Amino acid sequence: MTSRILVTAALPYANGSIHLGHLVEYIQADIWVRFLKMRGQDAIYVCADDTHGTPIMIKAMQEGIKPEELIEGFHAEHARDFSDFHIEFDIYGSTHCDENRKWSERIYQSALDKGHIERRSVEQNFCPHDELFLPDRFLRGKCPSCGAEDQYGDVCEVCNSTYQSTELIDPKCALCGTTPERRSSEHLFFKLSDFSDFLADWTGTEGHLQPEIHNFVANWLKEGLRDWDITRDGPYFGFEIPGEENKFFYVWLDAPIGYIANNERWCAENGRDVADYWEKPGTKIYHFIGKDIVYFHVLFWPAMLKCADLNLPTMVPVHGFLTVEGTKMSKSRGTFINARTFLEHMDPQALRYYYATKLNSGVDDLDISFTDFVNRVNAELVNKIANLASRSMSFLYKRLDARLGRIPDDARDLIQNAEAAVPKIEAAYEAREFAAAAELINQVAESGNLYLQNAEPWAAVKKDPERARDICTAAVNVAKIISVALKPVLPKLAADVENILQVEPFTWADARADLEDRPIGEFTRLFERIEMSQINKIVEASKTNEESAVKQYDYEVPAVKDEIVIDDFAKCDLRVAEVLLSEPVPGSDKLIKLQISLGPLGERTVFAGMRKAVDDPAELVGRKLICVANLAPRKMRFGVSEGMIIATTDGKDGNLNFVSADENTKPGEPVS
Repeated sequence: MTSRILVTAALPYANGSIHLGHLVEYIQADIWVRFLKMRGQDAIYVCADDTHGTPIMIKAMQEGIKPEELIEGFHAEHARDFSDFHIEFDIYGSTHCDENRKWSERIYQSALDKGHIERRSVEQNFCPHDELFLPDRFLRGKCPSCGAEDQYGDVCEVCNSTYQSTELIDPKCALCGTTPERRSSEHLFFKLSDFSDFLADWTGTEGHLQPEIHNFVANWLKEGLRDWDITRDGPYFGFEIPGEENKFFYVWLDAPIGYIANNERWCAENGRDVADYWEKPGTKIYHFIGKDIVYFHVLFWPAMLKCADLNLPTMVPVHGFLTVEGTKMSKSRGTFINARTFLEHMDPQALRYYYATKLNSGVDDLDISFTDFVNRVNAELVNKIANLASRSMSFLYKRLDARLGRIPDDARDLIQNAEAAVPKIEAAYEAREFAAAAELINQVAESGNLYLQNAEPWAAVKKDPERARDICTAAVNVAKIISVALKPVLPKLAADVENILQVEPFTWADARADLEDRPIGEFTRLFERIEMSQINKIVEASKTNEESAVKQYDYEVPAVKDEIVIDDFAKCDLRVAEVLLSEPVPGSDKLIKLQISLGPLGERTVFAGMRKAVDDPAELVGRKLICVANLAPRKMRFGVSEGMIIATTDGKDGNLNFVSADENTKPGEPVS
């Protein structure tokens, strides 16, 4: 049996504040670790600030302080915000520490000794205005893979492709807008390609990655792995590479090593040995991350660990992005909300609870709808969960001498069903299906409230106080089970219930009805209703003019066509279409002929003006694309076209992006 569990969350960068998007991950991991600890497992939660890189150095220069001062200030701010959201790290450290330097040098030296480091001359982008080599995130330009505009120098946020900064099309310095110069410099490369077979085996082993992530990674491996430039030229805030002059480790090399370094710091403070976690068997390692940093954590990081003969991750659970009202967070709309702004207007338990009701083991994006947020928190957390505890405990305290009685016979089914739900809730937590756990907890709360409402202790107390006491005792025990089950999500609410019931801190074994014939303490309110006015204040406080400022452009685009209404879109019947045949149309340099299947709706022929954008039309065979199935047939010189395939092009370059259906869908299925 595994005796140790190490859980990490991605390291927040030390040049900005924590926002609600960050909190999805830290709350998700916190819930899981709290659950593990409640079950008595030897689990620790390790995190730290990511503190190195040119952005840190430049921000410090702009503020007239040393980088060390900048990262210390953000460390204090981050630690405070996490603590106030009831996120309990066993250690929250920094990558700028002696332990991290030591481990970075050790892992690098291991790679060097084993022949996995290669020296190459590289061309880099150098800004003559700012007089420095530009890191990837200080370059903006067009993605070389899909043509998306305004992308970073290392990864495209549209198609998730990774590339070298010198491959970026029409690059500009993100600081001043100057077109950079190309300058050569000697760099060190980690030969990631040496680990292709190992990574194919590791990523393909069941349990290491979610199925969706494995599919992404399989494509990357199929395309071939690129060797990794681990060098940055000075000036640079980071660790110097031993034996090199004015060369520093790239921040993405030492950042994940911070997991090991801060684990070691925790071990030193708690009488443990870091080797037990990273060099000996018997530890499970879980890295919670967002889907934007998958490449680094499931390819670079395992390869580095393998090279240094260190323990590999047991699993890398990946979550999606946070959207607000269905769209990307926006500063101009006030939906880019910092943690501190939320805390100034709202109880953090509301957000922890709402996230829990949305989180599962998949990688889908999580959306906050403000109306749903207010309604769900009030309907479930206030009206069901807190209400059951409030009505029963306060009634006992005020009317029945603050003392529990016995669980009555008519509540045995209620108690039995509540206790029977506990193993199901436990299994949901274990699988990181927090939304399912929350649903089960609400079902128990609903039953408890229904029992209390039907039993009417407020009526019984007039003629039979002991009957009223017993009714409330049953309700209190159900509320206790709920509080134990919710403790990973709402540790403060659970602590308040523990205080009222005058019991030791709940463990998972306490999720049972065992409180009878004993006193309770004074009841205190567990949670207040939230109002839309609070949300409005948060949004207003978060608004800036950064995105609403008028921008000047040096190019023209066609005017917007005549205005339409949503009903015009609603007329389109979009269906999944499987391509059976795809071939050029003789005599046309624009068209390809597609034979598609719409399943029970039959087969159709579509002529699509995609010839210049598709190198080999035959490659489309077998693809499941989206078709406008109710487009009126159009007679053409080459035949009749009976539909339209949905695709987009990237501006004047004409790069084609098909709107594809999931491989598990069936031809003819409607698409919403």
